[in-house]
Amino acid sequence: MKIGVLALQGAVAEHIRSVEKTGAAAIAIKHKEQLQEIDGLIIPGGESTTIGKLMRRYDFIDAIREFSAQGKALFGTCAGLIVLAKHIESGEESHLGLMNIWVSRNAFGRQRESFETDLPVKGLDQPVRAVFIRAPLITKVGQTVDVLSTYKDEIVTAREGHILVSSYHPELTDDFSLHQYFVDMVQKKK
Repeated sequence: MKIGVLALQGAVAEHIRSVEKTGAAAIAIKHKEQLQEIDGLIIPGGESTTIGKLMRRYDFIDAIREFSAQGKALFGTCAGLIVLAKHIESGEESHLGLMNIWVSRNAFGRQRESFETDLPVKGLDQPVRAVFIRAPLITKVGQTVDVLSTYKDEIVTAREGHILVSSYHPELTDDFSLHQYFVDMVQKKK
């Protein structure tokens, strides 16, 4: 089993390290043709508008939509969550539009308001160490979306079928349990 990390922007090396801690192989995805080599794809944080522009420039939009249509698992963290969402409250056009969620950008404030917390996540035995950096917020979910965790009654982790998202950065800690959760999702799809 091989997990790809979209390597256009963001904490690519950190996600690869977290995936490798689960025992799965991980590679940086720089060309759409590489999607054929992997079983699951992580879209890391960064800046969602920039990631969207780069995905369009390098012809990833339709390729990732096709990847998803095959039922292959996707995991978006922070900006990756925004990229996967069908609805962006700022009026920004959706990028991939694959997950039936509504998101608000930078809902937890500016860079200086970043924080870490231990977050219980449905399906995991121990809380996940979550790093929130200019994090988006899931303000509403469609009927088929399962809310996996909240922070102060706000949705920060969710899953819809083969798509997992988190408002925070699990890759910036030594806790790889959410990556293990994703790897287990990928394994069940194989």
